[in-house]
Amino acid sequence: MSKVVLNKLPEITIAFWITKICATTLGETGGDLLAQTLDLGYVLSSVIFLSLFFVAFFIQISAKRYNPLIYWFVIITTSTAGTTISDLMDRTLALGYATGASILALLLVCVLSVWKLSEKSLSVTSVRSVKAERFYWAAILVSNTLGTALGDFLADNSGLGFSGGAMLIGSLLLLIVLAHYFTRISGVVLFWSAFVLTRPFGATFGDYLTKPIDKGGLDVGTTLSSALLFCVMAILVWREYKTVIGKEKTS
Repeated sequence: MSKVVLNKLPEITIAFWITKICATTLGETGGDLLAQTLDLGYVLSSVIFLSLFFVAFFIQISAKRYNPLIYWFVIITTSTAGTTISDLMDRTLALGYATGASILALLLVCVLSVWKLSEKSLSVTSVRSVKAERFYWAAILVSNTLGTALGDFLADNSGLGFSGGAMLIGSLLLLIVLAHYFTRISGVVLFWSAFVLTRPFGATFGDYLTKPIDKGGLDVGTTLSSALLFCVMAILVWREYKTVIGKEKTS
């Protein structure tokens, strides 16, 4: 029998999605910073980021209650690892964006299917066992890796470019928001659809910030972009942390 734990995941609010987009964009610029700007390559960068993910994952699993600092640290590690793993598959292994995205989409379906069979629910509000939490983070890692492949496909192969890809994904995310308020589509389906799509949105927006102007970007650079995104996200997470601490003191 799985050990029952408190739900250590955040409430799904507008602030959650804003922070998620910042984290995924930071994952894109941070991953490119190590693999490309510092020229460590996709293999070594993936090893580094996966190692950070497993450290963060262990800390999260060991925690007794929800801690925004820990949670979002894990999210960032899945985003950075997802960036370099996707690039490793698509570029170093020469699978291509379409093939890489197809493999990752199938893997995500498998993770969610096994999770559903095992725990009977994919709702993030019912993640109250260690086993369910493991499935949750496996799905997060795969979805962020898939999102990177989708973002690169839209930016490089679809002809939309970085800004066009970001606008397309942004439009799809808006449709999900409208579906949430005006349809009876399952909230679980909408959540995971939005979670996957925020990753390519962050990937294309991150590329738009960092790539040279002659390639359709703003040429801000990976170092400055990563620093700016980290500062924005740090402010958001710190505010959430103070809110959580305040609620605990009054409860």
